Amino acid sequence: MSNRNSGKAKLTRREMLAASLTAGGALLVGFHDLWTPAFGLSVSRSTFPGGRYLGLIEFVGEGLVPMETPMGDGLDGRLYTDLSAVGPDNPVTPTDKFYVRTRASDFLEQGKPWLIKVTGLVKQTTQIGMAELRKMSRPAGVHLMECSGNVRAAHFGMLSVADWTGTLVSDVFDSVRVDNAASHVLISGFDTYPFNSLTSTPGASWIFTLESLKSSKAFFATAMNRVPLSKDHGAPVRLVVPGWYGCACIKWVDEITLLAEGGATTSQMQEFASRTMQDGVPKLVKDYSPAIIEQAAMPIRVEEWLVNEKIKYSIHGIAWGGSRPVTGLQIRFNAEEDFVSVNDFRAPVNDPWSFWTHPWTPVKPGVYFIQLKVKDVGISSKRLEAGHYVRSVEVTEI
Repeated sequence: MSNRNSGKAKLTRREMLAASLTAGGALLVGFHDLWTPAFGLSVSRSTFPGGRYLGLIEFVGEGLVPMETPMGDGLDGRLYTDLSAVGPDNPVTPTDKFYVRTRASDFLEQGKPWLIKVTGLVKQTTQIGMAELRKMSRPAGVHLMECSGNVRAAHFGMLSVADWTGTLVSDVFDSVRVDNAASHVLISGFDTYPFNSLTSTPGASWIFTLESLKSSKAFFATAMNRVPLSKDHGAPVRLVVPGWYGCACIKWVDEITLLAEGGATTSQMQEFASRTMQDGVPKLVKDYSPAIIEQAAMPIRVEEWLVNEKIKYSIHGIAWGGSRPVTGLQIRFNAEEDFVSVNDFRAPVNDPWSFWTHPWTPVKPGVYFIQLKVKDVGISSKRLEAGHYVRSVEVTEI
């Protein structure tokens, strides 16, 4: 029989706690795969015209993780997005399904006016209230965010897209009159919790060059998908740096410090150094590369079809990251195979994501490892080339 998904598994409290350590902390191994359908899955009936859709084939070896279910607390809190339902007809992740790497602290006060302290190399130390920030807010566009700890053991579920509203960081800096000597900025967020974390270190802050925030069109988000931010998504305000990993997109922003130079890296920058592909753990900001998401791609679902009394498969995937659109992707289904061009791929933009499909007829039953690579020469894609986004399926019917 086919290994098509048959429903949602129930998890024990112990399993949910273990799963919460999967991404951004300890990696779990040895659990069987769990796949659960999510928002609005729509099957592409044009994949094989005249064919009959049979179902989805599970990805195997990806851990036992509850999808789109908030779990854990504080720095150990998680929510994983089920990417299998993403497609051209529903490219934006619903807010309640958008991934969460850290949940709001119990120490966050409700009802108290939120103020962002702006200090350092500014004409005058000041505070920005939410009323002022919301007055400056504008539609900021649809942008992707990915946790740098996004891993196979969590079904790569720390990857989501939202339609954001916010205020450009550059506009905020103009309003507070930044000193000409400033070249860097430290952006910090509330990060105090009533208990010690098993997976992370408190101290949410990142140091950027002013130019990097301007060129990336970074903004202070006050809403996502046209509603105010939820607590777990950084309410009342979070930083979004398009094209950068989520670890740099500070939540619960409460302080901005303008600096003449970067100086020492923050504890958060050091914690995420390996995940943002740094050379070791840089102690100085000048040695720390921008936490930019390089070109990536992976399958998000495998459909099984019956076409002219024969079993065929359709691979559906996404591509994202990088600084310029790629002209082609290549795919293979085992290490000994040659890469071939993805059949249907168009990537007009790098952010948020692009969608591709590829028909596949396996020659025999077995486990297959689906790997992508960029066809273009000169485009950096370290994680992709290293096989980070390889996913496996077991085919039992051909």
